[in-house]
Amino acid sequence: MSNSAKSLLRGAGIAILGGMLALLVTGCKVGPNYKRPDAVAPQSYRGALAPPIATEPSTQTAVSPAPQASIAEQDWQGIFTDPALQALIAEALKNNLDLKIAAQRVLEAQSVVGIVRSQQLPSVNAGGSFSALQLPQGLAPQNSDGTKNDFIRGGGFSASAAWNLDFWGYYRRQTEAARAELLQTEWAQRATRTALVQQLAASYFQLRSLDSQLEITKNTIQAREDSLRLTQSLENYGAGSRADTRQAEELLYTAKANLPELRRQIAAQENAISVLLGHAPQDVARGQKIEDQPHPAAVPTGLPSELLERRPDIRQAEATLMAANARVGVAKAQFFPQISLTSMGGSASNQLQKIFDGGNAYWYAAGSLSQPIFAGGRIRSNYKYSQAQQQEMVVQYQKAILNALKDVSNSLTAYKETQSRREEQTRAVASAADAVRLARLRYAGGNTSYIEVLATDTNLYDAQLQLAQAQSQEANSLVQLYAALGGGWK
Repeated sequence: MSNSAKSLLRGAGIAILGGMLALLVTGCKVGPNYKRPDAVAPQSYRGALAPPIATEPSTQTAVSPAPQASIAEQDWQGIFTDPALQALIAEALKNNLDLKIAAQRVLEAQSVVGIVRSQQLPSVNAGGSFSALQLPQGLAPQNSDGTKNDFIRGGGFSASAAWNLDFWGYYRRQTEAARAELLQTEWAQRATRTALVQQLAASYFQLRSLDSQLEITKNTIQAREDSLRLTQSLENYGAGSRADTRQAEELLYTAKANLPELRRQIAAQENAISVLLGHAPQDVARGQKIEDQPHPAAVPTGLPSELLERRPDIRQAEATLMAANARVGVAKAQFFPQISLTSMGGSASNQLQKIFDGGNAYWYAAGSLSQPIFAGGRIRSNYKYSQAQQQEMVVQYQKAILNALKDVSNSLTAYKETQSRREEQTRAVASAADAVRLARLRYAGGNTSYIEVLATDTNLYDAQLQLAQAQSQEANSLVQLYAALGGGWK
C-alpha cells in the first residue's frame, strides 16, 4: 500500500474517531428540561380602585382602558422625592453591609459555576524530572574511548490527560443547576436591595413622625405653661381656685413626662438608620416634615401577571425550582454507564542530552466504562428524592405567587384606609383645636370651670399625636405598596 493511501486511511480513521468523540461529548441530556409551571394570575388586584362606570347608554362597543404602568416601573427616586431621604437611600445602597454580603454571595455562586463546569472538560497535567549520580571510580562504567563515566545525569518529562465523557448530561445538568443557583443568588441580592430601600424609607418616615410628635409636645408644653400662669394669676386675685392651678400643673407635667421617651425613640431610630447606612450611630439629616411627604390619591398598580417577572422573591423561587429540575437529570444520569478516557506520554533517558530523542518516547492510552449494577437502592432512592424536591419547589413557587398577590392586596387596602384615617384625623385636630380655643375663652371670662379646659386640651394633644402617627402610617403604606409591586431594585 502506498504512503498516500496509508495517509488517507489514517486521516479517515482520525476523522471517524473525532466524530465519535464529538458524539460522546455532546450526547443527550437525560432528565426533564425546565418549563415554567402554569400560574393563573387574576385580572386585577383585590383592593384596587374600580374603573369608572358609564351612567349613560352608548351605542358604541365598550373598550376597556389600558392599564396604567405600575409605580414599580419607576426608580425609587421617582417615588421618594424628599432630597434628604434620597441621599440616605443612595448612601445605603453604596455602604449597607447586608447588600455587600449579598454581592459576595453572587461572586461565590459565580465561582461555583466555574468549578462545576470544569468537570465537563478534560484535565491535563504535565511534569518533569531530573537526576544526577556520582559513582566511585571503581564502579564507574567505561566509555568506548577508555575513559571512566563516573557522573551520570538523566531525566524526563511527561504529560497526562483524563476525560470523563458527559454522554448522558450528568455534568451538564450539574452546571445547569449551578447556573440556576447563581440566578437565585442574583435575585436574592435584588430582594435585599428592595428590602433595604423599603426598610430605610419606613425608618425615615417613622423618624420624621417622632420629630413631629416631639415638636407637638414642645408646643403643647409652651401652651400649658401659659395656661398655668393664667390659673395662678386668677388664683392670686381670688377669681380662681387652687384646684384649677393643680389641674393646670398636671397637664403641664404630663406633657413634659413624654419628652424623655420621645427623645429616646428618636435616638434609637437614628441608630437603626445609621446601621442601615453602614456606619456607626450618629445624627441623621432631615428633609421634609412628615405632613409634607407626598401621598398621591391614586396609585397605578399595573397587571398582576407582571409580578411574575418583577418580584425578586418570585424569581428567586423560580430559580430554585430550575435548579431542582436540573438535579432530576443529574440523578437520572447515574443509572447509565460512565465513560472515561485516560492517556499519558512523555520521554525519559538516563542521559540528559538524549531526552528528546524519538527512541526514548513512550505513550499510554486507555478507556473505561462503568455501569452500576447494584447499589442497594441508593441510585433509585436518590432519583425519587430529586423528583420529590422538584415537586416541592413547584409548590413553593406557586406559594410565592400567592403571597405576592396577598402583599399587594394588603398594601392597597392599607394605603386606602390610612389615607382615610389621616384625612379624618386632620379634621379631628382642627375641631379639637377650636374646642380648646373656645374653652380657654370661656374660662378666662369666668363662664366655665377649668375641667372643660383640661378635657379639651387633653383631647387636642392626643389628636395631634395620633395625626402624626397616621401620617407616618400613610407614608409607610405607600412604601409597602411600592415594595409589594416589586419596585426598588432596578
